Amino acid sequence: MTVARSRIAVYPGTFDPITNGHIDLVDRAAPLFERLIIGVAESPGKSPALPLDVRVELARSAVAHHPHVEVRGFDRLLAHFVAELGAGVLLRGLRAVSDFEYEFQLASMNRHLIPEVETLFLTPAEQYGFISSSLVREIARLGGDISGFVPPAVTEALQAQWQRTRA
Repeated sequence: MTVARSRIAVYPGTFDPITNGHIDLVDRAAPLFERLIIGVAESPGKSPALPLDVRVELARSAVAHHPHVEVRGFDRLLAHFVAELGAGVLLRGLRAVSDFEYEFQLASMNRHLIPEVETLFLTPAEQYGFISSSLVREIARLGGDISGFVPPAVTEALQAQWQRTRA
């Protein structure tokens, strides 16, 4: 891995929606790299609640305080996206031991597809370890308060989405 590549990291995910746990990882990873790119995957197979453009805008808003953090949507193989960006590091979050097996499998596959890229795992701060996008979506869908788990713009976007869905 060249030095320039190692200074660019990609933090990929569906971010449906971006949570305070995701933002915590960005806050801690951003100082480690010259550029950190949040790659928001289209992921049609996961049937996201929010459209890609909305997820990208919500992520941009949530990390706007970091001048060298970019947010980009993508709809292709992660390995191709990372290669196009010239990144040397894939950033992944681990909330609990239960995440490890799946993340280890992904890291191994990515090592095969893009051997010049290393995977770096970070854990969120303890107060965010239980937050997942799927739980946040479910709480919001059922009318619960998600304001402690996501930025205000995300709360508003999910409430608006569920109101449109019910109408």
